[in-house]
Amino acid sequence: MAIPPPTIVIFDMDGTTVRHMSPWVLNVMEWLDDTFYKCRKLITRLFGFKPKDPFLGVVNKGEIKERRLLVHRALHFFRWKEVDQIVEPCPQIFEVLNFFKSRNIPMAIASNGLGVGYGDDILQKFDLLQYFQVCIFREDLENAKPHPEAIIRALDRMPKKPVRDDVVWFIGDRWKDMQAAFHARAHLPCQIIPFAYGPNAALQAFIDSALKPEHKMKAEQRLISYEDMLNVLKKTFPNAS
Repeated sequence: MAIPPPTIVIFDMDGTTVRHMSPWVLNVMEWLDDTFYKCRKLITRLFGFKPKDPFLGVVNKGEIKERRLLVHRALHFFRWKEVDQIVEPCPQIFEVLNFFKSRNIPMAIASNGLGVGYGDDILQKFDLLQYFQVCIFREDLENAKPHPEAIIRALDRMPKKPVRDDVVWFIGDRWKDMQAAFHARAHLPCQIIPFAYGPNAALQAFIDSALKPEHKMKAEQRLISYEDMLNVLKKTFPNAS
């Protein structure tokens, strides 16, 4: 069965919309994200905190949220380079973005990264704001990916909220992005289709698809580059030039 065309598209930012010129920086930040997420789940399990929200999990604002943002803020506070010296748009990303924009398909960013002092600067520097109706960053979240909150919040802030007939494409470069999309399915009225972008995510998607039937992803959903995405778009939209 062919992949249905999207009515909404959501992108991760780091590694998906832009890529780091020094990939180790992204790897360190992703490791910190994963570590904080695992520690928080362990603390929640050990001390028996009760969730106040059916999908957001433990809602504990204020001081704990400030601590969770501390490392990200410190990294960006002490950076001495402009964002265009740290990251660059992923190859062919603008071709993909312009394809969706030309067809009036709304788009959003759902990122684990910090917006203030980083994500917002990237959007402005590379003129990306023209493409995205909604941008969700770490400050907007209680739970980072692989929790589905970022995806659900992005859709909730869309001018037109998704309904049953909508099809959401979510593109990310980490397996936790795919996990977030899988988890989001239980909380959304519409269909959500994840795309694993980049060699690492594509390989993990291939392995996990073989191990877990519920995480089955078609070959077209594993993208080595955005050239692969453009080929998918040509098949999905028969009249595409």
